[in-house]
Amino acid sequence: MKDAITSVLNQYDLTGKYLDNNAINELNIYFVTALERLKVVEIINSQSSKIIQETAARLYEEQPELLRPGGNSYTTRRYSACLRDIEYYLRYASYALIAGNSNILNERVLDGLRDTYNSLSVPISPTIRSIQILEEVIKSQLNNNLKNNKNFINEPFEYMIQSLSEQDI
Repeated sequence: MKDAITSVLNQYDLTGKYLDNNAINELNIYFVTALERLKVVEIINSQSSKIIQETAARLYEEQPELLRPGGNSYTTRRYSACLRDIEYYLRYASYALIAGNSNILNERVLDGLRDTYNSLSVPISPTIRSIQILEEVIKSQLNNNLKNNKNFINEPFEYMIQSLSEQDI
C-alpha cells in the first residue's frame, strides 16, 4: 500500500531527482489536510454501522426491485453479501482517505471486481449507486464537524465509481 508521501518520494527516487516545488506542494497539501483526514476516519470508524445501514436503506428505497424475487438482494444470503460489500467499500475508502492515495483501492477492492460481479451476474449500477450514497451519507455526517475544504473526502469514492463505471474503449 502506498500513501501520498511514499508515492511522491518513489517517483523522485526512480528518476534520481531531489524534490522540486511540485513535490513539496503535493506533500504540503497532504500535511495540511492530515488532521482533517484523521477526523473523517474517526467519524467513519465510530459511525460505520449507521453509515452502512443508512446507505443500504437509501439504496433499497431507490431500487426496491433488488429486494424482490429475482432481485440481486432477494435472499438473506444475497442481502448480507450486499451489506458486506458496502462495508468493504467504506473501510477501504477510509484507508485511502488516511493514506491520501487511492492505490489500496486497486490492490484490495477494484482489481477483478467488475469481472467477478459480471461472472456472478451481480449488476454494477447498484454497486456504483451504493458507493455514491456512501459518499453522500458521510458528507452529511461531516457537515458540522469539518469547517475547511472537504474535497479530499470525494477522492476514494469518485475513484471507485470511475473505476467501476463503463469505459468507452
